[in-house]
Amino acid sequence: MNQRALLAEFIGTFTLIFIGVGAIAADQMSGGKLGLTGIALAHGLAIAVMISATAAVSGGHLNPAVTLGLLAARKIDTTNAIGYVIAQCLGAIVAAFAIKQCVPVYTLAVVGMGTPALGAGISPTMGLLTEIILTFFLVFVVYGTAVDRRAPKVGGLFIGLTIALDIMMGGPISGAAMNPARHLGPALLGGGLENMWLYWVGPIWGGVLAGLVYKNILE
Repeated sequence: MNQRALLAEFIGTFTLIFIGVGAIAADQMSGGKLGLTGIALAHGLAIAVMISATAAVSGGHLNPAVTLGLLAARKIDTTNAIGYVIAQCLGAIVAAFAIKQCVPVYTLAVVGMGTPALGAGISPTMGLLTEIILTFFLVFVVYGTAVDRRAPKVGGLFIGLTIALDIMMGGPISGAAMNPARHLGPALLGGGLENMWLYWVGPIWGGVLAGLVYKNILE
């Protein structure tokens, strides 16, 4: 198992959670000046720059759903996939701890630690379907812009843009996690574990489905 790759996955996922939760907190502290678009762009930019920075070392997965989607299409072996998922989850947990040292406790309490959650009037079934579809988009773009050998070498940018557009649509519905680690870290550090299953099952199903479709039909 490549230790450098695991460190890259840890750092990249740390960045996503630290910036993502931080942006939600900043929106609260600024009286909503950032808004949904600003929060979406913060997540998207974090992913874009960190995928670009880690792609040469680990492939820049930064998301258990991406790793398992690649595993389903045999783009990564089981041992490395397990290592990646552990590194990603640890990065998310440490990032949630770090953000608590940087942002006032009451602000994080108001925003629920920036933990993805179902919106008002949204049932678990609605949230689950949203997460499956949004993660399908994400992993499909990962394949088409970064994994496919024919792809232009600009994957990080378009993967980041996919994160942003998904959040603009799905943020008010399911929180648009698209990433079990994005939910896990903040949830464990104070955001609550309600509907935690949804944020593992939905993204993993969406990621695996995208991997299988791209590998078996389009590649």
